Amino acid sequence: MDYTLDKAAEDALTLQAFEGKFDVKEFVGSFSERLIAQSKADPGPFDPKPFIRTFEAAVDRLISVRKDVQAKTEQMEKSVRLAEREYSKKMSELNRGFEAVGTSFSGMEARMSEVGRTAVRIGEQLESVHLQRQRAQAAYDLIDYYTQFSRDDTSRIDALKKEGKDGRRQVAVLLRRLSTLAKEIDLPSAEKTRESIDKYCEKFEKDMLYLFDRCYRKGDPKMMHHCAQTLLDFNGGASCVQVYVNQHDFFINRRKSSESEDTTLWEALPDPDLIPPRDESSLNALLDEIRATVGQEAQIVQAVFPNPPFVMQVFLQRVFAQSIQQHMEELLNRASSISDLAFLRILQLVHSKVSLLIEDLKGYEVPSMTPRSPSNTTEFRSVGGSQAASAAGGTTAIGSMLETAMEELFVPYTEGQRYLERESKYLGELFSNYLAAYTRYHERVNRAKSSMFDRMMNQMNSTGTSGTSSMAAAAFMRLGGITGDRSQDKAAEEPLRDEDGALSVDVAEKMLKWHAEAIGRCVELSPPNDVPKNTFALSRALSEVIASGYMETGIDTALSRLDAVDHSKTEPSLQSLTVLHTVDLICHLWQQYVNIALLPLATSSVTVRREMVVFNNQTVSKVEGAANALMQRLADAIVSWMSTQLAKQKKTDFKPRNDDLSFARVNTEPCLLCCETLEKVGVAAKQNLSGKNLETFLTEIGVAFHSLLLEHLRKFPVSATGGLMLAKDLKSYQDTIGTFSIPALHERFEFIRQLGNIFLVRPEILKSYITENYLGRIDSALLRPYLAQRSDWGQFEKGFNDGTEEAGQAEAKGLRDRFGMGRLSMMMKDLEGIRLSDSRMSMGMPALPGGFAGSFSISTRAFGRGDAA
Repeated sequence: MDYTLDKAAEDALTLQAFEGKFDVKEFVGSFSERLIAQSKADPGPFDPKPFIRTFEAAVDRLISVRKDVQAKTEQMEKSVRLAEREYSKKMSELNRGFEAVGTSFSGMEARMSEVGRTAVRIGEQLESVHLQRQRAQAAYDLIDYYTQFSRDDTSRIDALKKEGKDGRRQVAVLLRRLSTLAKEIDLPSAEKTRESIDKYCEKFEKDMLYLFDRCYRKGDPKMMHHCAQTLLDFNGGASCVQVYVNQHDFFINRRKSSESEDTTLWEALPDPDLIPPRDESSLNALLDEIRATVGQEAQIVQAVFPNPPFVMQVFLQRVFAQSIQQHMEELLNRASSISDLAFLRILQLVHSKVSLLIEDLKGYEVPSMTPRSPSNTTEFRSVGGSQAASAAGGTTAIGSMLETAMEELFVPYTEGQRYLERESKYLGELFSNYLAAYTRYHERVNRAKSSMFDRMMNQMNSTGTSGTSSMAAAAFMRLGGITGDRSQDKAAEEPLRDEDGALSVDVAEKMLKWHAEAIGRCVELSPPNDVPKNTFALSRALSEVIASGYMETGIDTALSRLDAVDHSKTEPSLQSLTVLHTVDLICHLWQQYVNIALLPLATSSVTVRREMVVFNNQTVSKVEGAANALMQRLADAIVSWMSTQLAKQKKTDFKPRNDDLSFARVNTEPCLLCCETLEKVGVAAKQNLSGKNLETFLTEIGVAFHSLLLEHLRKFPVSATGGLMLAKDLKSYQDTIGTFSIPALHERFEFIRQLGNIFLVRPEILKSYITENYLGRIDSALLRPYLAQRSDWGQFEKGFNDGTEEAGQAEAKGLRDRFGMGRLSMMMKDLEGIRLSDSRMSMGMPALPGGFAGSFSISTRAFGRGDAA
C-alpha cells in the first residue's frame, strides 16, 4: 500500500535537496515535525503507525533516488573516460608540434650566432680600418700642418682656430702633437720650424689664458670650462689652474690680521694656573673664512674644470702654505716672546683647530678627473702625450693631501725631539721656580750640618775643569733656586718661614695639574706611535720632582732634625708623623694620577708600559725606604726618651718606708712620664698614620717598651707595700697600651701585669701561683730574677727550692704541656738572649727586637709588581 507523503516531505526527498550543505537532523525533522504535532493533538495513547508508514515511504523514495543517482554517475564516468582519451591524444599531437618548433628555433639560433660572430669580426676589421684611416688622416694633417709651419704659413690653423669651441680644441690637440713631433725630428732645417711651432703654442696658450681670465671676470662658467678643457688637451691645464688660484680674491684681499684683538687670552696664556685657551679670535675668523671659501670653491671648480681634484689640491696647498702658515707663524712668534708656556699653548690651540678644519675639508672630496676631448682617441702613443696625461690626472686624494699639508705645517715645531725637549724644559723650569722657596728652605736648614749640597759644590769646584764645574754648579744652583744675581743672594738671606719648607698636598695637586696639561699637549702634538714614549719621558720628569725633589727632601730634613737632638735628654718631636702623613697622601694622589692618566696612554706599547711600571715602582720604593728610615729613627727616639724616664725610678719607689704616703700616691713619676709619652704617641700616630703603617709603628713602640719594662723590673727590690705601687704602675702601662688597640700587645702587657702580681702574693701560695695560673706557661727559671727582687725572698728561698718543688715543677710542666710554651716563654728567652750592654743602657738606648725594614708602605699602591713581570 503506497503511503502519500506531504509536500514538505516530497521536497526534502528531491535530488536538489541533497546538493550543497546537508544536515541529517534537519532532514529527519522535516518528516517528524508534522507527525509529532498530530500525535500531540489526538487524544489517547501514542500511535506509532503514522511514523512507521511515513519513514517506510521515505526510505523507499530514497532508494529510488539512489538508483537514479547511481545510473547518472555511471553515465558521466563513461563520458569522462572518453574525454580523457581525447585530451591525451590532443596533448601528444601538441607535444610533437612543439618539439618541431623548438628544433626549428635551435637551428635558427645557431645560424644567427654564426652570423653575429661574422658581423663582430667584420666590425672589428672595420674599426681597425677606421682607426688606421683616422691615424693616417691625422698623420697626413699633422705633416701638412708641419709643412705649413716650415713655410711660415699659419693661415689654415688660424682659420681652424676661428671656428669656435670645437676649432680651438682641435687646434690645442694639433699643437700638442706638432710640438711633440718637432722635438722628435732631428734635422738642420727643423730647428726653425720648431721655434715657429713653439712661438705659436706660446701665443695660443696666452690667448686661451686671456680668454679664461676675461670669462672669469665676467662670471661665465661655460666659457671658463671650455678654456680649461682646451688647455687640458693642450698641455695639461696647469697654467690655467695657476691663473685661477693666483687671482682668487681670498689671497688678494685677505686681511693681514684681525681687527679686534683678544687681550684677555694673551694675558692669560703665560699663567699656568689658568685654563688653557680653547679659541683665538683671529684664528677662528681665518678658519671660518677658509671653510666658507672652500665650500663655494668646490662647486665652482666642479663646474669649470675638467680635473677638479687637481685644482682643489692646488688651491688647498696654497691656503695652507700661505694663509694658515703665515698666520700660525705670527701667533707663535708673539707667544714665544711672552713665555714658553704661551708658545706651547698656542701651538696646541692651532694644532687642534687645524685638525678640525681638515676633518671638515675632507667632506669636499670631488670626483676624479674627466677624460679629454673625443679627439684624443687618435692620440699618438708618444712621450709628450703620456706626460701631459700623467701631469693632469696623476693626483692623490684630497684627504691624503690634507694630511700631508698638516704634517708639513707642524714639522718645524714637532720634528724629532723638538717638541718634547721644549715641553720638558718648560716643566723643569716651572717646577724648579715653584719649589725654589721650598728647596732654599731645606738647603739652608741643612747647610749648618755640612749637607750634601755643600759637599757636591766643593767636589765640583775641586775635581772638575773650570768650565765644566762652573756649568754644573750653575745648573745645580738653578735647581735649588740660587743664582749669582745679588737679588737672589738677598732672597737667600731672607728669614726662614716654616710654611715654605712644609710638605703640602695642595702643592702636589698643583704640580699634577700642570703636568696633566702638558700630557694633554703631548697627546695632541705627538704622532700616535710616539705618544707612549713621550708620556714616559714626561712621567720621569714628574717623578724626579715630586719624589726626589719634594717628598724625599722633606723626609731627609725631618730625619736630620731627629738626628740633631739627643733624645735621651730631650723629648722627641712627633712632627715627623705629620711629614709621613703628608707623604702618604701625596703618594696616593700621585699613584692615582699615574694609573688613571698616564698608564692608559702607554697601552699601545707593551715595552714602554712595562718600563713605566718598573720605574714608578722603583721610585715609590725609594720614597718608602726614606719614610721607613724616618719612622725607624722616630721610634728609636721615642724608646730612648722613655728609657730615660724609666731611669728616673728611685730605689725606694717600690720599697717605701712611709706607708701612708705610698698609698696616697697613685703612680710613680717615671710611670706618669712614660704614660704621658705613650698617650701622645698614640694620639699623634692615629691622626697621621693608618692601616698597616699605624699598626706596625704602634706595635714597634709597644714591643720595645715591653722589653724596657721587663729589664726595668729586674733592677728594683719590691716590698709588700711597694708591690701595690708596682701593680698600679703596671696597670697604668697596660691601660695606656690598651688605647693603641693592637691585639699583639694585649698578651704582652697582660703578662707584665701578672708578673707584677708575684710581689703581692703571700710566700706560701707563690709556688702555686707561678705554676698553676697565667705564669704556669713560663719556665720558672726565667722568673727567678724577678722573684729575687721580693724583699722577703731570702726568708723562703731555701724552702722554695726544697724537695716539695718537684711536685710543683711536675704540675707546671703538665700545664705547659697542655698550653705549650707559647710566645711568652719564647719572649722571655729572647730577652735573656739580647741582654743590653752596660754602655747602651747607660745611654738609655735599648735594642729593638725587630726594626722597620720594609714596614712602611704607601696606601693603595696602584702599579703592582706583577705588571713589571
